[in-house]
Amino acid sequence: MRLSRYFLPILKETPREAEIVSHRLMLRAGMIRQQGQGSFSWLPLGKKVLDKVCQIIREEQNRAGALEIMMPTIQSADLWRESGRYDAYGKEMLRIKDRHERDMLYGPTNEEMVTDIFRTYVKSYKDLPLNLYHIQWKYRDEVRPRFGVMRSREFLMKDAYSFDIDFEGAKAAYYRMFVSYLRTFERVGMKAIPMKADTGPIGGDLSHEFIILADTGESGVFCHRDYLTMAVPGADTDFTDDAAIANIVQHWTTPYAATDEMHDEAAWNEVPTDSQVAARGIEVGHIFHFGEKYSKPLGAKVQGPDGKDHFVSMGSYGIGPSRLIAAIIEASHDDNGIIWPEAVAPFDVVIINMKAGDAECDRVCEDLYAAHEAAGLDVLYDDTDQRAGGKFATADLIGIPWQVIVGPRGVAEGAVEVKRRATGERDVKTITDLKAALGKKA
Repeated sequence: MRLSRYFLPILKETPREAEIVSHRLMLRAGMIRQQGQGSFSWLPLGKKVLDKVCQIIREEQNRAGALEIMMPTIQSADLWRESGRYDAYGKEMLRIKDRHERDMLYGPTNEEMVTDIFRTYVKSYKDLPLNLYHIQWKYRDEVRPRFGVMRSREFLMKDAYSFDIDFEGAKAAYYRMFVSYLRTFERVGMKAIPMKADTGPIGGDLSHEFIILADTGESGVFCHRDYLTMAVPGADTDFTDDAAIANIVQHWTTPYAATDEMHDEAAWNEVPTDSQVAARGIEVGHIFHFGEKYSKPLGAKVQGPDGKDHFVSMGSYGIGPSRLIAAIIEASHDDNGIIWPEAVAPFDVVIINMKAGDAECDRVCEDLYAAHEAAGLDVLYDDTDQRAGGKFATADLIGIPWQVIVGPRGVAEGAVEVKRRATGERDVKTITDLKAALGKKA
């Protein structure tokens, strides 16, 4: 993509409404445009990152056996009345009426609707286990949306819902999602620590929040230092082996880890002082088992092997891709801008033409642009006529992992400069060597 043809509305000044780093950098980097309170348009650069994050989430959900569907954003109030949540949910639910005066709502979540789908089609234990997920826009009428896409009214959400005949099956489904989440956050370039979460009035101990450590995090967290170096299960993980998956979960839940709300000072004091990590964190995912909370009132049951009907045991599993992007920025940035992990970067490399219009600089840039694309890399070519300082500032702000800097002096010597955004390290490479290295990636 040539920058001269790309829509990248960079802001030089920090918008007054931006309270936190991610909000400030997303606005300045031209990723988003605020359309209303807690409502944002995703511009080309932001949409590319959002798509990459969603694709990783989708791949890991599929790997763990979940099946993708898509449910409507506008829901009938009747389903929510069946579950008993319509009046109980509160003012965060945006309630509306259609032209026939039927009560409708803009969905803040989908437990009722997915349970209705299940009860309509699934009648036997032989069709279990089942896990259905979708990635969809949600709306919650927050009284005070703030922090950009971190806490907005309209947000993108991956919801998965599992259905099993009993608690043991539901626990196995929960564990599969637990491991899937470990892999998902690892793949987007973040270390997420699972911390036991409050299960509320339902009780039990199957609820975990996945927390990214960040100095600007919204809550205090406490964990054992071992979490910082624990190896995440690989792509060869067998999600059909319930015992192996359970062992992984046990390994990842044995060291101490808790948010402020669940912190146990006595248990914390048993952790060796040099292994204690007290920090700030951002929640990027939440998994939760709620048993028959929705299956009973909505009549979602299957015939078991004993010939009797059983209300299914359910769980829900959420990741907010739009929120996750903000969390990645909070955890990975410097004074100059965003530092994207390579897996979710909007482009793999930016080629910076230091002297657009110079015949040799233009020729080398065009040659390298074609070579990078032939190697399967997503390339942004800064062919604009702005000054060098502005080009460097833009490249650093938008956080592309690699910068290839092409200037007249280097071109005369058959060389270019390659900068790694994450470390600032610069290396002079001959054009021949750089192209040869690209050939090995193709």
